[in-house]
Amino acid sequence: MSSKGVAILGSSGSIGVSTLDVLARHPERFHVTALTANHNVERLYEQCMRFQPRQAVMVDEAAAALLEQRLRAAGSGVKVLAGAESLETVASSPETDYVMAAIVGAAGLLPTLAAARAGKRVMLANKEALVMSGQLFIDAVCEHGAELLPIDSEHNAVFQCLPADGRDGVEKVLLTASGGPFRTWPASDLATVTPEQAVAHPNWSMGQKISVDSATLMNKGLEVIEACWLFGLSAERVEVVVHPQSTIHSMVSYNDGSVLAQLGNPDMRTPIAYALGWPERLVSGVAPLDMFTTARLDFERPDMERFPCLQLAYEAHGCGGYATIALNAANEEAVKAFLGREIGFTDIPLLVAEVMRQAATGTPMNLEDILVQDEESRARSLSWIKNKKMH
Repeated sequence: MSSKGVAILGSSGSIGVSTLDVLARHPERFHVTALTANHNVERLYEQCMRFQPRQAVMVDEAAAALLEQRLRAAGSGVKVLAGAESLETVASSPETDYVMAAIVGAAGLLPTLAAARAGKRVMLANKEALVMSGQLFIDAVCEHGAELLPIDSEHNAVFQCLPADGRDGVEKVLLTASGGPFRTWPASDLATVTPEQAVAHPNWSMGQKISVDSATLMNKGLEVIEACWLFGLSAERVEVVVHPQSTIHSMVSYNDGSVLAQLGNPDMRTPIAYALGWPERLVSGVAPLDMFTTARLDFERPDMERFPCLQLAYEAHGCGGYATIALNAANEEAVKAFLGREIGFTDIPLLVAEVMRQAATGTPMNLEDILVQDEESRARSLSWIKNKKMH
């Protein structure tokens, strides 16, 4: 079996680190062709020295110069590229077979789309790419013979539970949600939530942005939209189930009354290994689930009133692509402002709803229109935040 070349977009983040952990367990099957980061020179330097990719990208140009200097001093032959456009270069490189798309937020759209257009196996950990570009992205995958494999634990679980040959008999997809750190908090206390409390996820180790999204349930809303595109389903056939233990990662309900579920310890190396090895299964380094210590599994309906971001995501998908772009852009700016203590936790859905309301109707079918809507939504978000601070 020939070794597959893997490029990791966002290798300094938690998904990137977990991907490298799995790759290191299978040196005979995979080699790293490219690693990328925004500005974390220290971590990318360590990764380059260990995995010796052909290329490394730092989006921040000053950081790229520093990385190049350190690698040259260490005698490494890794070629360093700078700037966001270099992400597209390595994502579509002929040396690369598989691309791990793990850049957080809208910044991941263009390189992930480049990987799809180059016919790669795209291992998608960047849900925002599909939320923003939906049909355009799916069309690119089909037209260029790319493989699209989901990395989010929920979508990967659904993928594992679906029949290999089509969608026959599938009634609905049940996406599980932990409920986040404020699942049992009274609504009156949510206005006082601090960034420190919001990023302390009860089950998963994640970056700040996705941790806040999990606390507002926006992450689950984005996952609903992603599931609709990945599996060709209407939003009515994607149901969110709050499951605090995060043991069942998602389920598929069939027309004969069967429900298939994928269970496991909450560790991202499981879906990563599944996507790397598919259709085979690979050792991931994750401990097997101990059913005796698991003991119980609880389920409840999500509270859309206390966590309106989930409802907003359903509404955005119903309105079309412009609304989902606005939803994503406004949420990114709102989370950034919340982490910077410029707005409160309960301001996040208010800002998102207002920016969504101003979005164009329908669905954009070219990249330029997508990027224009994204830019306009961010400008409106920043204006809302500025007004909020003034009052």
